[in-house]
Amino acid sequence: MSSARKPHLSRPGNCISQSAGTHLALAAFLTLNAWTANAADSQELAKQLSNPVAALISVPFQYNYDRGIGPNGNGHRNTLNIQPVIPITLNDDWNLISRTILPVTWQSDVAGDGSSQSGLGDTVQSFFFSPAKPTAAGTIWGLGPALLLPTATDSLLGGKKWGAGPTGVVLQQSGPWTYGGLANHIWSYAGQSSRPGVSSTFLQPFLAYTTPDAITYALNTESTYDWKQSEWSVPINFQVSKVTKIGDQPISFQVGLRYWAESPENGPRGWGGRFTVTLLFPK
Repeated sequence: MSSARKPHLSRPGNCISQSAGTHLALAAFLTLNAWTANAADSQELAKQLSNPVAALISVPFQYNYDRGIGPNGNGHRNTLNIQPVIPITLNDDWNLISRTILPVTWQSDVAGDGSSQSGLGDTVQSFFFSPAKPTAAGTIWGLGPALLLPTATDSLLGGKKWGAGPTGVVLQQSGPWTYGGLANHIWSYAGQSSRPGVSSTFLQPFLAYTTPDAITYALNTESTYDWKQSEWSVPINFQVSKVTKIGDQPISFQVGLRYWAESPENGPRGWGGRFTVTLLFPK
């Protein structure tokens, strides 16, 4: 007579262990999905930051340090550029991008040893009319006016002239790469007659590479040619930035070095630095 086989009973410990393992695996899966989504969002924001006419509200606070300035080459300049970028939707096909550069400057020994100045500089206000979508070839572009506003609070920090002229930008974004250029030319048309007139061309070719982790490596120049004085200012900038979040606020941190390949008489010399914090407000 064969003995009856007892039914198999699961141990409570095994059930709890299996349940906990399932919950941990599900939590890890959801965390990985959330991390992947956040990384993708951050990468997209980083790429939009590389596009001067992106439909992204951003407020950069860009600090620059330059040295070797003045008649004796002993001057130092600290400049905080406040640069809000505000896109305005005109219709389904067109955007208007407002870009403002308001410098706040502290400098010493620039006008001579022992001298110092601080305050606002002149504001450059640009407006770009830009198609809402890239062209069939993937080209992004914008055209509009650039305005020079005499907002300087010290005569040594600005030209005391009103100015205006055309500005434009064209770029391509292919995978992680962004490349293109921005330019403007400003002529003065009013202001203090005792101050020299303005006829200035600004050229900013740029190249940027954004990683899946939302780190961007960028190289550009911010060159200016003064047609009145026949002088170039050519700083070459290398910058590294990272998009992240503090709470729910997307933010970008950037550090960089610049080298003055060419500058006017009494202008900056050698190496300088840059640090930027940008608040991002995606639509």
